[in-house]
Amino acid sequence: MTGGTERKLRLPEGRIFVREVGTGPTVLLINGLGAHTGMWEALERTLAGFRIVEFDLPGAGRSDVPWKPVSVPRLARLTASVMDAVGANSAHVLGYSMGGIVAQQLCADMPGRVDRLVLVASSPGVGGLQGDFKAMLSIATPARYLSRRAYGLTIGSLAGGRARYDAAWVDEHGALRLKYAPTWRGYFGQLISLVTWSGLPLLSRIEHPVLVVAGDDDPLTPVVNGMLLASMLPNGRLLVCAGEGHLMVMDADSAAQPAIHEFLSVDRLDHAEVWRESATITSEELEKALRTGPLQLPPWSIINSAARRRWLTAQPTASPSTRDEPELRLVADRARRGR
Repeated sequence: MTGGTERKLRLPEGRIFVREVGTGPTVLLINGLGAHTGMWEALERTLAGFRIVEFDLPGAGRSDVPWKPVSVPRLARLTASVMDAVGANSAHVLGYSMGGIVAQQLCADMPGRVDRLVLVASSPGVGGLQGDFKAMLSIATPARYLSRRAYGLTIGSLAGGRARYDAAWVDEHGALRLKYAPTWRGYFGQLISLVTWSGLPLLSRIEHPVLVVAGDDDPLTPVVNGMLLASMLPNGRLLVCAGEGHLMVMDADSAAQPAIHEFLSVDRLDHAEVWRESATITSEELEKALRTGPLQLPPWSIINSAARRRWLTAQPTASPSTRDEPELRLVADRARRGR
């Protein structure tokens, strides 16, 4: 979507780049690791009819690069400061990847600021499951930002989905991604903030309606992480999009796009197809997924397992015999069949 207003806000964490576009109910978009506001183009078009507020997290895009990592709780407070600056007392919130982690903290700390929440390709941080080994190696360094060629050679195995097979789309997306590439210091600062945070102690406090969206071809954030989130959120449901990868929220043809629009725009969720198609997760389903998930490597496998033992044992989950919600299933890629 073209147009909109862009500016830099002076906040305690530094100067933060903010973009606003559209009119209507406010939707706040929180981006992923090393990402910038320009990457929301596809979702801006999908969410026409909303007032969209988006910003670059410190260390990425056109926001300042802090001298030391900014913790996730501070990033949540920064998000609230951005909302104050644009006059949004509350908003629907969509957090993508790292942005989903910040969104979880925001909901737990300041529940009145959030209406509905969408978590896309995200995880609970420490306590979640590592992705594919090759994807984890790629995400551990910003080397893919050195050139469009380097980006094109690595993004398929990192993100999966359309990035595996559509060279033209990868080239276009890579050019957009590299337009405001993060600095090495900014990137590693964000990475440190991620690997030192866990949402497992927070999730039971988040009572908002939460749509967790995962792709079944996401090497970086396996579906089991979405199951973990949905199982621990009191009012969370999981939507699994067939054939989709980590970048689905940036793909105009993704089945995630109309699902997100419906979830945020419908008056009553019980009338929404996306809410009916999404599933709650039982403890039995989660335990099976954890047993059959991707290979986990030390030391994080040990740390993550310990965190799950600490927090999962205290979480009540619905019994399959007492719930009416649908079982976990893949959602067909309606967008690629013609939306």
